[in-house]
Amino acid sequence: MRSLPFFAAALATSVTGIAVPAMAQQAATAPVLLDATILDVVADGKATRVPDIATLRAGVVTQAATAAAALQENATRMNRVVAALRKAGVQARDIQTAQIGLSPQYRYAENAPPVITGYQASNQVSVRFRDIAKSGAILDALVAEGANQIQGPEMTVDNANQAMDEARVDAMARARARAELYARAAGLRVDRILTIAEGNAPISPGPVMVQARMRAAEADSTPMVAGEQDIIATVTVRFLLR
Repeated sequence: MRSLPFFAAALATSVTGIAVPAMAQQAATAPVLLDATILDVVADGKATRVPDIATLRAGVVTQAATAAAALQENATRMNRVVAALRKAGVQARDIQTAQIGLSPQYRYAENAPPVITGYQASNQVSVRFRDIAKSGAILDALVAEGANQIQGPEMTVDNANQAMDEARVDAMARARARAELYARAAGLRVDRILTIAEGNAPISPGPVMVQARMRAAEADSTPMVAGEQDIIATVTVRFLLR
């Protein structure tokens, strides 16, 4: 009978011995949440490059009384356009069919069903120019060979990996500087970084519509100016302030 109180006391001592380290561990980590401030910063970094690739769409739109005639005329003129591209030195890997279409053309009258008056065929290729300075003269040659639909250009940087890394470094520096600013304003200091997340990819300008027109031979070719392009990297950084 005397052994039972002794056993109960030993068990209580054992349980207490297990619980105390757990409570001590919680007490050790609690100050991280109690005396610290969390700051999330979203920052953009950039690196500037001169685009070295221009991508355009060039095509032919034809109309005829029958679908077969519209397609045949379109194919004849489109073959001349592709041949002109290859003659100008554009590599086969930089020419890709982008869109082919055939649709009926209607005449509408009041209180009468629409009547098909003919057919329109279209064919577009996406062309990548690796020498932007020469792309204007090539466009003029395409128009001379029958191209009557041109869209673009979209200017891009061929190898943007190095520029992206520079933009990432810039984004992190901007995030850190902003965190330091907030910390000073709040009477705190930046203790450490908790998390880093990368945001969206490089932003390139959208395509610009260009009206193609037939014209006689002129001394000047269609101008194509590369300008500059910003490669953008976005980061979200979580800082711990104390």
